[in-house]
Amino acid sequence: MSDFILSVNEISKSYQTSGSEKLTVLNSVDLSIDAGDLVGLTAPSGAGKSTLLHICGLLDTCDSGTINFLGYDLQKASNLKRTLIRRREIGFVYQFHHLLPEFSALENIVLPQLINGKNPQQASDRAVELLRLVDLENRASHRPSQLSGGEQQRVAFCRAVANEPKLLLADEPTGNLDEKTSDTVFEALLSLVELSGMAALIATHNENLAQKMKKRIKLKNGKILPD
Repeated sequence: MSDFILSVNEISKSYQTSGSEKLTVLNSVDLSIDAGDLVGLTAPSGAGKSTLLHICGLLDTCDSGTINFLGYDLQKASNLKRTLIRRREIGFVYQFHHLLPEFSALENIVLPQLINGKNPQQASDRAVELLRLVDLENRASHRPSQLSGGEQQRVAFCRAVANEPKLLLADEPTGNLDEKTSDTVFEALLSLVELSGMAALIATHNENLAQKMKKRIKLKNGKILPD
């Protein structure tokens, strides 16, 4: 039986538009993710998948509903508690890698570990291990500008899982890559998820990519639909 990681129930989110009207982006969304789950989330542009990821990742708040993460009711949690959980237990990957340009691939993976209190040698060892898993060990000393788009995104994946989070959230992680490179990056992601036992929620427009995931859900008209 899988271990519970995240459950959101009756989540709703609206934004104020010009004038007095409100735009409802999420409408009573329910979603549950267990350890080891690799969940593909597909939706049309503007349907709210980024908003859902931000709420799941504690980067945004919902108007109503409940968020339970590792047994914690985060609707009642302090800002400090939410920040600590986000930093220690959740990894993020975006369409653009957002690597720090002045640091090497290795250093980009080491830095978040140092911030989280790991000693430099342990952080470096972990970074080398992750780069080896995605076949980039020989590129460890290269800066982002010296890496291809696919290599940069693989480093971004390594950085996201460096602190061994329980949940990985990825928003269009291959959206800026060609099909062949997307497949390579996805295989790297799959290896990282399977070896770590973490849960992952991956938002993507790529139907071929979504079909490779263990579970698939669709977001339409503010609601989650089974695939």
